Amino acid sequence: MSLTTNKAVLTWVDEMAAIVQPDSIVWIDGSEEQLEELRAIGCSTGEMIKLNQELLPGCYYHRSAVNDVARVEDRTFICCKNKEDAGPTNNWMDPQEMKNKLMGIFAGSMKGRTMYVIPYSMSVIGSPFAKYGIEITDSIYVVLSMAIMTRMGKEVYDALGDSPDFIKGLHSKADLDAEKRYIVHFPEENTIMSVNSGYGGNVLLGKKCFALRIASHLGKQENWMAEHMLILGIENPKGEVRYLAAAFPSACGKTNLAMLIPPELYRKKGYKVWCVGDDIAWIRIGEDGRLWATNPENGFFGVAPGTSAKSNPNALASTKKNSIFTNVVLTEDGNVWWEGLDKNPPKNALNWKGEPWDTTDGSKGAHPNSRFTAPAENCPCISSEFNNPQGVPLSAIVFGGRRAKTAPLVYQSRDWQHGVFVGSVMASETTAAATGAVGVVRRDPMAMLPFCGYNMGDYWQHWLNMGEMVPNKPKIFNVNWFRLDDDGNFIWPGFGDNMRVLEWIMARCFDEVDADETAIGFVPKPEDINLEESGVSLETLRDLLSVDKELWKTEVEGIKEFYAKFGDKLPTALREELSKLEENLK
Repeated sequence: MSLTTNKAVLTWVDEMAAIVQPDSIVWIDGSEEQLEELRAIGCSTGEMIKLNQELLPGCYYHRSAVNDVARVEDRTFICCKNKEDAGPTNNWMDPQEMKNKLMGIFAGSMKGRTMYVIPYSMSVIGSPFAKYGIEITDSIYVVLSMAIMTRMGKEVYDALGDSPDFIKGLHSKADLDAEKRYIVHFPEENTIMSVNSGYGGNVLLGKKCFALRIASHLGKQENWMAEHMLILGIENPKGEVRYLAAAFPSACGKTNLAMLIPPELYRKKGYKVWCVGDDIAWIRIGEDGRLWATNPENGFFGVAPGTSAKSNPNALASTKKNSIFTNVVLTEDGNVWWEGLDKNPPKNALNWKGEPWDTTDGSKGAHPNSRFTAPAENCPCISSEFNNPQGVPLSAIVFGGRRAKTAPLVYQSRDWQHGVFVGSVMASETTAAATGAVGVVRRDPMAMLPFCGYNMGDYWQHWLNMGEMVPNKPKIFNVNWFRLDDDGNFIWPGFGDNMRVLEWIMARCFDEVDADETAIGFVPKPEDINLEESGVSLETLRDLLSVDKELWKTEVEGIKEFYAKFGDKLPTALREELSKLEENLK
């Protein structure tokens, strides 16, 4: 029985059901009773495994197919009428051509299965940020995960009313055929279609598909921003909380920063860090002329390997109840384990493929991209503003990357336009730490390269336009925790000690501290970063803040090459910033 009288929803569900031909349709209402029923069905079919409820109350285990363990960027498409609107960094196909292809794959794909209709909200239901979606799926894992990751349930229909303004999402596991796996976005039609995958990143359509690819396109039209950013609040000893949003490419410590635990010295003084979001920020202009940000998600979809009581105790604590673990090690007593959790791999366990596993053969027990899906409310440092419908005001925006020598520990852009330039040339490099050899520079503007739902040149222009519209702009910074010495060792301690840099960033935002101007922007005066108990000397910090003009001249050549991809779509303002940088380096 349907839960809504919304004609647009009912018509669309009927049309999709006619194509995929399920045996039955279940309308998800978000109730605990219904979810419990689905968990039981999932366990009876083997799609879900109930974990030890004494050790992990409310937790379940799921395995994805061996050929289906990560996002597939080469199978991810943006299908808009005009190829140029998708831009050089996205895969494109004509929408009609793609639909013809997909309809052939979706046809009858749910025969013998149940079709679930999931109503969900990105952001707090009824808030100024909220956007609603309906995902159709044949996967119980998807239903249970969306219950954690979004605000899911029949309240969404109440908020939607008779409006046709919702994001349509169609997903079927079909045959899990990797050759026919597609994750497709139709931004002009607010539609997402995902087929032949069961892996979270490809099938939890509220996540990257909606909250970034479709939402970035909506933001451009509606004058707001959907960004691949964490949001955190820093509470100072006076009890004031100041907020920043930060974008990092993968493997740059984003989740660790989102849930940072300040060094003891700071904790004793009364500093605290509050997590508003670990992955996605929706940002809009508030009535006070500032930018306000919210995390549109309701949970964390984190990489398990490497998460430990030492590296990220808050993330680990978040997984201790009502969570789903995917592709990790399953222990004999119904617990979970992964590489980097501790130094005691379990005996008589099953690896992520479900095979008997012990460590003696040298194989990894958990897949390197194995995951936990955990409710945000479980996080010990979740912000009291997490459910605030207005979001939080941003004082700073931070970009970061992994650079061995080029970028200093931290620098501040001269203004908004320069800050957009800094974000547009963000990069990380592969390092062979043992030899100190510097590898390939990979550009990932604003950490949005795989997630921007339209032409990146237009996306940068949107950032520049937003700057014109915001009277009270946050200041923009760049950080690099990953400078190496000549032996290939990290110079900065990182993790909790990154608080020392965040403290300086906030001091700059509130004009509490001065800075030195360099060719690339403002760097701290070394004495303004608190090094007490850090193990870092003032001399080392000076080195970490240094700007090597010769390296930056090489950087300029790399930027020119990258920018060339965008042709006429490259905003003039960014060309100007590049020329300015070149001039400053002479």
